Amino acid sequence: MHWTLKSLAHHSYADYLQSPPPTSLFPNIHTDKEKEQMEKKMTMNMRSGFSQVTEDVMENIFSRLPASAFSSAACVSKCWNHVCVRILKKPKFASAISLKPTLPDAVKEVLDKVLAEPIFPHFAIACIGKKFSLALTHQLLTEKLGSRVPLITNTASGIIGADVTNELQEVRWKPSDDDSDSSGDTLLDRGIVLVIGFLPGLRVDAIPLLRTKTVPEMCLDEKFLTDIKEFTAFFSHSESPAGIILFGDRNVDMRPILAKMDCALDEETVIVGDASGRFLCRSAYDSRHYDGDSYFLDGVALVFARDMHKSQDIGETQFHVTLSTGIMPFGPQLHAVWALQKDTASSWLSARVQGHNEILDTEGLLADINSSFDDEDFSPDLYIGVVQPRQWHYPFGPENFISRASLAFYKVLGGERGFFIINGVGIECGDPFLFYHSDPDTASSSCSDAYRNLAILKEESKGQSCLPLRNGEPSSEGKKVFGGLIFSCYLRETSHPNVESSPFHENFPEVPLAGVFCNGEIGRGSSSSISQEDDEANSARCCLHYHSTVYLALSYTPPTSEY
Repeated sequence: MHWTLKSLAHHSYADYLQSPPPTSLFPNIHTDKEKEQMEKKMTMNMRSGFSQVTEDVMENIFSRLPASAFSSAACVSKCWNHVCVRILKKPKFASAISLKPTLPDAVKEVLDKVLAEPIFPHFAIACIGKKFSLALTHQLLTEKLGSRVPLITNTASGIIGADVTNELQEVRWKPSDDDSDSSGDTLLDRGIVLVIGFLPGLRVDAIPLLRTKTVPEMCLDEKFLTDIKEFTAFFSHSESPAGIILFGDRNVDMRPILAKMDCALDEETVIVGDASGRFLCRSAYDSRHYDGDSYFLDGVALVFARDMHKSQDIGETQFHVTLSTGIMPFGPQLHAVWALQKDTASSWLSARVQGHNEILDTEGLLADINSSFDDEDFSPDLYIGVVQPRQWHYPFGPENFISRASLAFYKVLGGERGFFIINGVGIECGDPFLFYHSDPDTASSSCSDAYRNLAILKEESKGQSCLPLRNGEPSSEGKKVFGGLIFSCYLRETSHPNVESSPFHENFPEVPLAGVFCNGEIGRGSSSSISQEDDEANSARCCLHYHSTVYLALSYTPPTSEY
């Protein structure tokens, strides 16, 4: 037995992962004759005492193998394959963080941890500090995981995760305009958090959002949505996926993209992510790879589609979202009178109070707002929250026009010549809006709200675990949370360590958790799963948040046949 297991470790994990997880005996052998010959050869080589070991004993042994040896064991024989599939019958989520100062050491440390147990990666996400090379990190991970595993590598403003000792850490790096990958004496901005997931019953791929270099203003957003819908429809009974993890380039305004996605996808499709990233991606299918000479990469969506052909003994994976907001509204409702696009990234906006005709004195109003904050140590960021009723055209099915109001936030940069200067474009004359400002007290109280929402999910899981089996015997298994992701604003004021991860970690202390600090947190769920920043905007959904923390919990419910 010793030599058999030892020899497994020498098989190429990356080569094996060029194919999907094993649902047949030899996934890399294509003809029945080749399979028969290989099986005979394996049978002859296994005429030893180990071949007489029961499946229960084999399961105990295989469940202790690292991922590389486990994937090789799955290709040895039908019996071994059956045992391996039984071990990975349920979804699995693995994550690790490393703060080692050199990239190869940090990548090795996180890979060693996430691949220390049996898993077939269906996707991988890595977030790194800006002093690590994005291209080299992406290359190292691709070489280890294989080119058929959808992979997104993102440069972040901070990371959240458990290290090799399973100690949870939140690391924030100060924002800077210096994005060079040059080495220095400082250990700041160096680190990586890696997430890999195995999700039976779901199909996963990374779908890019492209912009042509010949016509830079032409974002291929309709093609992006079409690709998402076609990928989902190919595997599912619906065109809307179960969930999307979305990364947007920090130089691209993701608000109109998210507004279109909100219209085009079912309300139950969960969308979370980081709108301020800098990333590389690799899809599972070569046809999705883009030509870097012809296109810019504006974003990438990791799409999770339900597999209508999944085995009946596989349960359901669900995505749950809750939000801890960090901004609060103040003042009367206003309306945009003039909205002028200053350049590609900002606008000039004049406004009046609802029910009044006078145009506001913007400079005087901003001076009054700034003077109203007495705390010299706290200078809040100022935003306007604009409710934008829009009608979008989509080339999907008989309904070509879909209308929905969206709540979008624009940072106020200042005032000049009777206009507010706003970061972003897209505001139109007549759009209603409110002022918002960042607020640590709001962040703290809403963090408690997020804790309670996750506690409700925990109680639901406990309740389902008491459901009886069909034969009348009690079941010890029900809905179970098996993984979590956090997208948190690096500007949020905190007074305690690990405060952003505490709502999830305190409810699910044994569940793998990872996260990223950013500046533009994507969070979209059903109306019952994610709160809005303002009661007045209940009819207008917000998908892009600021000074907030978005929590994604992944749960698994076994098939009803087990009850």
